[in-house]
Order: sequence, then structure tokens, then C-alpha cells
Amino acid sequence: MSDWTHRHVLDLAAFSLADYATVLELAQRFRAMPTSGARKLPALQGRLVTTLFFEPSTRTRSSFELAARRLSADVVSFTPGSSSLSKGESLLDTVRTYVAMGAELLVVRHRATAVPQQLAEALDAAGEQVAVLNGGDGLHSHPSQGLLDLFTLARHFAPETPTPAALQGKRIVIVGDVLHSRVARSNLWALTACGAEVVLCGPPTLLPEAFAGFVAAPPPGQAADPVAQRGAVRVERSLDAALQGADAVMTLRLQQERMHQNLLSSLDGYHQRYGLSHARLARCGKPVPVLHPGPVNRGVEMTGALLDDPALSLVEEQVRNGIPLRMALLYLLVAGSAQSSLKPSSSSP
Repeated sequence: MSDWTHRHVLDLAAFSLADYATVLELAQRFRAMPTSGARKLPALQGRLVTTLFFEPSTRTRSSFELAARRLSADVVSFTPGSSSLSKGESLLDTVRTYVAMGAELLVVRHRATAVPQQLAEALDAAGEQVAVLNGGDGLHSHPSQGLLDLFTLARHFAPETPTPAALQGKRIVIVGDVLHSRVARSNLWALTACGAEVVLCGPPTLLPEAFAGFVAAPPPGQAADPVAQRGAVRVERSLDAALQGADAVMTLRLQQERMHQNLLSSLDGYHQRYGLSHARLARCGKPVPVLHPGPVNRGVEMTGALLDDPALSLVEEQVRNGIPLRMALLYLLVAGSAQSSLKPSSSSP
């Protein structure tokens, strides 16, 4: 892993094909670890990981904390309601407090875009040797979710060798509220980097046509695209048309507040046009996997029968893959080129 060069993980737009290959290879090694008995690795023993979640989270926060503990790291969790933020302390001062306690990696989730990046820049300017991992910021990015979705698909298409090449030429449909989805944005960078064609589908209020050019240029502040040739992105309004020839389908959570913002007329109407079911999935012409970042609104994004179908639904597999994938990120950011041992310790989980 000596070729890993990222101090922070803030946005998948900065990832090269080699970066994706490194993360997937390491996640596959962690995925192969036994799920009972001596499950801990001493890789991050004595290192402190802090999770700072300024908005609610179940899957992301829990899997990061489990991942850190399986690498033998010490973990401290930040809770805004019981912190000094309520007494007027600034967010940066709160973060610096944890750094002063010895935190070497901060997993930061915030409802405002760019907060993890701003914290990383401030800490770098202060000379602090601490990594920042974006746990989801505003509508901008959710890199670990994009990576675990990529890992899940790669394992589906090539169980023994889940590499970026497993996505080459695959047609992946992403359906739903793309406009408000940081998960969709991260998946666009990851999937196209691996050579997949991404078909976006949803109503115009939740999927502007401009998303067809989302990966056409690097984001502001990034000099160049590290991926020489990306897969294509196109927008399709008809789900039945989008599903034709698809190799996998990802549906996004529909936030019910969109109805109050007049972006949708009704949830029933949305399900009729964009909800997934066994019958609608048959449009693909073959059995294809279904993904969802969770939590799922049954009967809205997909039927309960499809969600519970183990032959097609990869939703639980996504949750399982979240731990080894996040173990890989923590290891790369904290251990880096130090090449800590990957042999299990005898300590209990």
C-alpha cells in the first residue's frame, strides 16, 4: 500500500483507478476475515479514531466505529447535544480539542457542504498530522458509501477478484432523487472511473438534465481528472426505458419533505412511475441486483417483496460490506505506508 498518497478522503473525484483498486483489494482481504472468534487485527492498536457526526446516522457511524475497533483502534464518539458547541464553542475549536487528545483520524459528517474539507485545510495549515474522512457532507459527497457500493457491485460481478475491471462496460441504473443525493454524486465518480455506463432516471424536479455532464470536468479547486477515460452518463426519464439492458439498479431514498417542497405530487404517483418491483425489473431482460443506500421506504422506492428477495436484493450485503470497506479506508489513512501487521490478534471483539 506504499503507493497510497491521500492524507484525507473528502471526495471520490480525486481518486485514480489505482486508488480504487487499492481500496477494493484491501476491503476484500478484510471481508475474508472470520466473523467469529479472534476477529481483531492489531493494525491500529493504540491509535485514536474520533467520529464527529453533526447529523443523525445509523449505518455509517456504526460501521465506522465497528471497523475501527476491529483494527484495535481506540474510538471516541462526538455527540453535538452534550458538547461545548451548545456553550458557544466553534466547530474548529471542538475538533482541535480531539486532536489535542491524540486523535489521528476524524470521521466527520455534517449537513453543510464542504465542512470536512474546511476542517482538513485548517488542520493542515496548523501543521496537525491528522487525517479527515468525509462521512457525508450536505449534498456534496459520501465517499465511503460510494466505495462500498462499488465494492458490492464488484463482488457481485467478480466474487473472487472484485477489482475495478469488474465494472468495465456494465450499465448501472440509478433511480430517484439524484438532485439531493450525495450518495449518487459519489457513485457517479466511482462507477464512471471504472468504466461503467451510468443511466440516471427520475422526474425533472429531482433530476436536472445537467447531471448528464456531472463528471465531464473535475470539480472546482481540482486541477485535473485523475481518470484518463470515464464511462458515460446519461439521463432517462422513463424507468422502463432505463432498465432495458441494465446490469444493476440502485434506487435512492426519497425524502418525504420533497412533497412539501412541491417537488412531487404524491408518493403513490412516484412509486407508480419510479418504484421498483419484480415485474418492472423484468424489463432488464435478465436477473439483475438491486442496491439501496438505506434506509428504505418500503412501497415507495421498491416493493417489500423485492427488498426481501435474497436472489436480487443486495441491500443487506451493502451493510455487511460497509465494515470491511471502512476498515480499508481507516487502515490506509492511519497506517498508510507503515504496513502494520494484518494478522489477527488474540483479543476478543
